[in-house]
Amino acid sequence: MTEDTKGIPSIKKTAFCCPHCDAYTTQYWSSLYSKPYKENGRTPIIPNISEKIEWENDPKIEPDVKKMLVEWIEKMCAGKPFSEIQGQSEYLQSHIQNVNISECYNCKEITIWVYDQIVYPSTKLVIIPNQDLPPHIIKLFEEAREIVSSSPKGAAALLRLSIQYLCKELGEGGKDINRDIASLVSKGLNPLVQKALDVVRVIGNEAVHPGEINLDDDRDTALQLFSVINLIAEQMITHPKQVEAMYNKLPESKLDGIDQRNKKAKESS
Repeated sequence: MTEDTKGIPSIKKTAFCCPHCDAYTTQYWSSLYSKPYKENGRTPIIPNISEKIEWENDPKIEPDVKKMLVEWIEKMCAGKPFSEIQGQSEYLQSHIQNVNISECYNCKEITIWVYDQIVYPSTKLVIIPNQDLPPHIIKLFEEAREIVSSSPKGAAALLRLSIQYLCKELGEGGKDINRDIASLVSKGLNPLVQKALDVVRVIGNEAVHPGEINLDDDRDTALQLFSVINLIAEQMITHPKQVEAMYNKLPESKLDGIDQRNKKAKESS
């Protein structure tokens, strides 16, 4: 797991960056149950803040009970889900399948998941594109970030297309990703990137072409593709750019000395 993907929320993790407070910390998972309201036809209780004032000023309510009621209505009126421990119920409860919650150790806020996607709070993927990427690839990257929660398959298709364009920007053909990545490895790209692409079925799979939807893609596949794009850009664009910038800051006398050294090395070879 790379540093880019380590903190990204996932239903397969017990620690990640909280969508609420952004702290990388433990997350406690819980399943959900439904309990029918006692009275037939009863609708959910949705209090308003004016009721809080009424309860606070009601002399008939015991102080301990009043404190509990006021805290409850404050949480309800905040409009956010929260956990509340209640006694054993005598009413029938149903286990809600495919819906889970994670509770942050740091801020105690709850995140609601349906299948493997966050539905609360509204989130945007924390991975940002390498700013040395060409603008049109950054645009695709950002578009994939916007939809990865609602459509991981669509995001993965955009990211495969981004890899194709990136290979072309780096001097490759841009038509055969397998061949392009192999060529980039021969030019200095870490071979582990090629293995990462194999893992997420970008290469070695004739059924999937850049920009096409792969029905096997899921959120984790898309997350790995985000990371792979940044890895390629870091190694093939950012690092050479940084080295070139440092080299150009050398005194002219030093640069002349380096040129003379290189010339002598060529003549003696």
